[in-house]
Amino acid sequence: MSREKYLRLGELLIKEGLISASQLEKAVSVQRQEGGRLGEVLVKLDMIKEGQMVAVLGKQLNIPYFSLGTGMLKPAIDQGLEYLIPQDFALKNSVLPLSRTLRSLTVAIADPGDLILIDNLRKLTSCEINPVIATKSDISKAIEGFYGKSAMLNQAVKDSYDISGSEDISLELDSDDEELSLDKLVARAEEAPVIKLVDLIIRQAINERASDIHIEPFKNKISLRYRIDGKLYEISSPAKHLHMPIISRVKILAKLDIAEKRLPQDGAFMVKIGERPVDIRVSSIPTIYGEKIVMRLLDRSEVILDLNRLGFDPKELESMRKVINAPYGLVFLTGPTGSGKTTTLYAILSEIKIPTKNIITVEDPIEYKLEGINQVQVKPEIGLTFSVALRSFLRQDPDIMLVGEVRDLETAEVCIRSALTGHLVLSTLHTNDAPTAVSRLMDIGIEPYMLAPSLLAVVAQRLVRKLCPDCKEAYEPTKDQLKSINLKAELIYRAKGCAKCNNTGYRGRICIAEILVANEEIRDLINQKASFQKIREAAKANGMLSLYEAGIKKVEDGITSLEDAFSVTLGVE
Repeated sequence: MSREKYLRLGELLIKEGLISASQLEKAVSVQRQEGGRLGEVLVKLDMIKEGQMVAVLGKQLNIPYFSLGTGMLKPAIDQGLEYLIPQDFALKNSVLPLSRTLRSLTVAIADPGDLILIDNLRKLTSCEINPVIATKSDISKAIEGFYGKSAMLNQAVKDSYDISGSEDISLELDSDDEELSLDKLVARAEEAPVIKLVDLIIRQAINERASDIHIEPFKNKISLRYRIDGKLYEISSPAKHLHMPIISRVKILAKLDIAEKRLPQDGAFMVKIGERPVDIRVSSIPTIYGEKIVMRLLDRSEVILDLNRLGFDPKELESMRKVINAPYGLVFLTGPTGSGKTTTLYAILSEIKIPTKNIITVEDPIEYKLEGINQVQVKPEIGLTFSVALRSFLRQDPDIMLVGEVRDLETAEVCIRSALTGHLVLSTLHTNDAPTAVSRLMDIGIEPYMLAPSLLAVVAQRLVRKLCPDCKEAYEPTKDQLKSINLKAELIYRAKGCAKCNNTGYRGRICIAEILVANEEIRDLINQKASFQKIREAAKANGMLSLYEAGIKKVEDGITSLEDAFSVTLGVE
């Protein structure tokens, strides 16, 4: 840079009130004697913080400033960025690849004025470089986190292709504890490559907020996928010949029978990253090319058991609180697997539990352990079914009972009789919407005269992805959209993608719900065995928003996109 540009930077720092004219004069004097850049001299003399100096430099150059504290210096996953810019080059030049779109690569650079460096990056990556500015210290820490952790998995995957297919790999555990420390397991990585690989697969999934890990065998390869915010993403996959050792390692951790490859199995184990516990449920099924494993990750630190934070609007919360604080009756949550029913049930229990209430649950499986609540795990192999447990509950003097799922007539009858005899009963059903739950209960054999007086409410819910607040893009809906979708907002938002959201445009999920509250009109319709269409019409006339309408409301509020709302609500209007 020329001396004039140094002075312009100094004047800008004065204008921002970060340094005084006398400090600038002193820094320029030191710079003339010792050389170096003015910004570096100011930081060295402790006249300004490095972050402040770089932020102002970004303004001067009209380049975005990214900092580690905001989470923006987080490279996108599954784009092979660590191969585009090797770790040695990144460290030597204080650069970090963040995301790639077609032929454009966004790179954090400590000195974006270094045109030779940018030209070298262009030649190295065969991409046009879109620079953002960050401090050297932030880039250094981000490089360590990215290449030292996420790249560990990629390197382990790469190494897996060099492991002999006939190599005898030890998969023995030296501990019978149910709780294992991933940190300790990674420290033992050199003892067994497969142990290292499996541990890194799990660690990376937790770091990326994945809810599930899929390990699937095919004819010539293994497929490794993470489900993040409800969507599956392909990850670099290990060598095909390591399929059996990987499956065996996971089955040993979950205490499954590694010799049994013909039947489905279920198990579980717990890991810790630091002091952060994560429960992992394991399911294996036999396929034509070998066993497929799915691991569901239940990160306790990420679970929100607060009704106020799940996504219900104030009117919905008012309806919910009215029914869950009733002295007796039946409340159902409905929706497909993965729609957040269990989390909502636990949030309800967390809100209504008090020392004067005796709360008992029967679940399969118990996903989260709740303080002050008696939880029972179903064990069909020894005869402990939902219905058997429920009959025993009635002799335990309960006030509130939670039944993990109503699957048959016997369980449904016990739930309804319990609700009619002074207990508040919470449970789930697998139906697409709230009115259909009423029809489903009658279809499995529940008499209308029992269902009508016991039912308090049915809550159908889905999860939609939340738009990333740092990159969501506003646009005007078309006239056709305004008319066909009945949008009321003049501006809505769509996903764009940035480093902070791994270039997906979304971060996290929130629930949308339709809440059918059973009033006298609904009860009369149940007694008349009315169709679910008539029940829906009556509920909507009484103020119920459908799932579709609830999704559109989240779009109008700028929380999700039209595309994501449609993906989970079309067909349930």
